[in-house]
Amino acid sequence: MKDLFQKCFQFTAAQEAIAQGYYPYFIPLDETEGTVARYKGHELIMCGSNNYLGLTTHPKVREAAIEAIRRYGTSCTGSRFLNGTLALHEQLEAELAEFVGKEAALVFSTGYQVNLGTISCLVGRNDVVILDRDDHASIVDGCRLSFGKIKRFRHNDMADLERVLRSVPSDVGKLVVVDGVFSMGGDIAPLPDIVELCQKYGARLMVDDAHSIGVLGGGRGTAAHFGVTDQVDLIMCTFSKSFASLGGFIAGDAPVIDYIKHHARSLIFSASMPPANIAASLAALEVMRSEPERIERLLHNARKMKEGLTSLGFNTGKSETPIIPVIIGDDMLTFTMWRRLFEEGVFVNPVISPAVPPNHQLLRTSYMATHTDEQLDRVLEIFEKVGRELGIIP
Repeated sequence: MKDLFQKCFQFTAAQEAIAQGYYPYFIPLDETEGTVARYKGHELIMCGSNNYLGLTTHPKVREAAIEAIRRYGTSCTGSRFLNGTLALHEQLEAELAEFVGKEAALVFSTGYQVNLGTISCLVGRNDVVILDRDDHASIVDGCRLSFGKIKRFRHNDMADLERVLRSVPSDVGKLVVVDGVFSMGGDIAPLPDIVELCQKYGARLMVDDAHSIGVLGGGRGTAAHFGVTDQVDLIMCTFSKSFASLGGFIAGDAPVIDYIKHHARSLIFSASMPPANIAASLAALEVMRSEPERIERLLHNARKMKEGLTSLGFNTGKSETPIIPVIIGDDMLTFTMWRRLFEEGVFVNPVISPAVPPNHQLLRTSYMATHTDEQLDRVLEIFEKVGRELGIIP
């Protein structure tokens, strides 16, 4: 008789890595102040966060969250469908729609739930959803929850996307879903080319801008970056990156958003965003509008680190954003470099297969507007020291 839990008892990889000192996940930080984190008294420069604009410590964002708790309490204790909608939710939706240039928006309790709910309710049994092979796991899971057929194309390969689109009958509903900025490589989807192919083959287009809003297009995302906002059907984003909060939204034409609002199971059957998270997101949005210099500083820091790491001899791939991978190409060497950087005072994230293709193991580094030049220079010094020590750079 087979025991369902047998695979759990046989899973020892994590414990073995902990015993050997190479386990890089679930590290319980004592505190984090944006660009600096502390672990057991050990201070680290944080280069592994998605806090791109550094707003988690912004006074306006903090105070907005605190005031929301004073006024509304800690939770809405219900679904948006029932008792869980506040006027504050609708204010955030209206302001987000205006910000990204769409008619309407809808907020969910997490970004993951946005992709689960949106894709699964739009893609029906006789429809086809088409993904970039490097799309985020939440996009893949949203497709799996739908009743449609899933097709994929090679990463940012427009000839392969056209091949896939051409293979789908014209009388079948089609949705193409791509990341605006890809979360591991930091490269940007070629939206103008994707838009052209979608229009040629009658497909709708959804862009996951989790790592783009607050970064590209004056903060308004990838479609704004390329000037194709009116040709992208749906824009999605999370609040856990530039918005310094938790939650997410989908924006598009009002009838489409209304349909999602009444059919997305991850919205209907989940408790709504808590007041503190709504208020923090609203405050972060206001800072994006009123302090554009933060975005300029973020892009300055991204250029500095891309140029610095590349000049040292590291392989940083095709990144054009504050996400800069340092490609190592070997599991153990990736973990060893992660540990040495950690010991020297730099926090980064090691990523191995299946999150990235085989032989493409990497250290995912990401940068904030609030990093100082002194901090970044120190990070480059440590990368050079460890990279030479391990023979990764000359």
